[in-house]
Amino acid sequence: MKDLLSINPQSYWLASTEKTDYPTLQEDLVVDVVIIGGGMTGITAATLLKKEGLKVAIIEADGILQGTTGHTTAKITSQHGLIYDKIKNQMGEEKARQYADANQSAIHMIADLIKEKNIDCDFSWQSAFVYTQSETYVQKIANEAKTAAFLDIKATYTEDLPLPFPIKAAVAFEGQAQFHPRKYLLALAKEIPGDGSYIFENTKAVDIEEKNPAIVITEKGPRVFAFNVIIASHYPFYDKPGFYFSRLYPERSYVLGLNAKEKFPGGMFISAEEPTRSLRSQAFKDKELILLSGEHHKTGHGKSTLSHYKNLEKFANEHFEIEDILFRWSTQDYSTPDGLPYAGQLTATIPNIYVATGFHKWGMTNSTVSAMLLRDLIVKGDSPWASVYDPSRFTPAASASNFIVENVDVAVNFVSGKILPAATNQDLQPNEGKVLQVEGKKVGAYRDEKGELHLVDTTCTHMYCETKWNDAEKTWDCPCHGSRFSCDGDIVEGPALKPLTKYK
Repeated sequence: MKDLLSINPQSYWLASTEKTDYPTLQEDLVVDVVIIGGGMTGITAATLLKKEGLKVAIIEADGILQGTTGHTTAKITSQHGLIYDKIKNQMGEEKARQYADANQSAIHMIADLIKEKNIDCDFSWQSAFVYTQSETYVQKIANEAKTAAFLDIKATYTEDLPLPFPIKAAVAFEGQAQFHPRKYLLALAKEIPGDGSYIFENTKAVDIEEKNPAIVITEKGPRVFAFNVIIASHYPFYDKPGFYFSRLYPERSYVLGLNAKEKFPGGMFISAEEPTRSLRSQAFKDKELILLSGEHHKTGHGKSTLSHYKNLEKFANEHFEIEDILFRWSTQDYSTPDGLPYAGQLTATIPNIYVATGFHKWGMTNSTVSAMLLRDLIVKGDSPWASVYDPSRFTPAASASNFIVENVDVAVNFVSGKILPAATNQDLQPNEGKVLQVEGKKVGAYRDEKGELHLVDTTCTHMYCETKWNDAEKTWDCPCHGSRFSCDGDIVEGPALKPLTKYK
């Protein structure tokens, strides 16, 4: 079996599909809707809006479907942990019903598009389960099953699952699904260009002029004029009026793609308690992969990110006869104070700029919901799910404590990053990174396998927190708002728009 460090971090979804090659925007453009971000939200929204007869343009800073969409576990489910009883108790039955209806509708939207366009994307109907091995969660799971059924989800309580370890209780949702997200979305993307619609890659948006039409300014100069703008860039790159930096919290989680001797029983499983353990299967050549994920933590927190992969490997070996580990990857997700996404107007005062973000690890359905909701707002002026997804909503009972805790954490990391002493030992080993003191300055240093030294300024260019070394992905990660940079300072993940300063 391969050693974890010998496995190049790459998701199965990216490894099993061709890289795209859409053009870069070269000149000014006029469309009805410009969508910033080529992930699942952007591709789906463009598909639905073009169906309505609108001319759309997607502009993507890198290649489409390479970010969080390309690093998901790809569960198409309305089961987002133990959430419905919480929403009902904290926000009321109406909001809980809206959220349930929205995500159930998203499942059927995906299934309908796959059928309509005859897309080969490993789609299969499955049941989804939240299980517990702890007596503490048994009543919570029973409450979740009761509330979900009350909200017209096909949900049942059980104490028996076909897993290789005992459980105390579980809630089962029927009529859920799984698929290969890139196969699905690449097929949708192919139909977007033409008839006045476009996809542009390697085209980074850097600013928006709030006019009518709005003007999106790109890094290399060309502008896009559009009557409506959708910001679907994972984290909103344009945040001047919305204070999203204080309302979105970044987390990382990890995935192993495993070959096991035994056949996976089918279904999608996730634990109620932490550390999270999530399981599903995926067709792979003439065998199957078991996708084991979990180990979430705040971005830029903890001493060793590599330890999270090792914890998953330990769990796998305890419960399966593992023949090989073929893939490992990680992903970044954003959560909101009340745990529900933002999809709607960027702010209540800007009617033609929209946002979709904060999917809390459940992006397959929530990105589809966001695309449907934003289509309805643009075309009809309203959506039946608008209030529960409203970015301007005020939900003190559900969000106040998280808002305070998370923003205190940002302040602590900002201050501690400035005052903690840097290491003075400059004898870096191959594949080691750390913050060093060089001529009185803090310098981020990484020595690669060939012995070459990579030096950067560790101060994040977003809001000037100090980044921390990620030993699993060999990146510098910001603990405040989640920006990530390569060992040479290049942007891996926003919200930062500028790279770290590189030293020679």
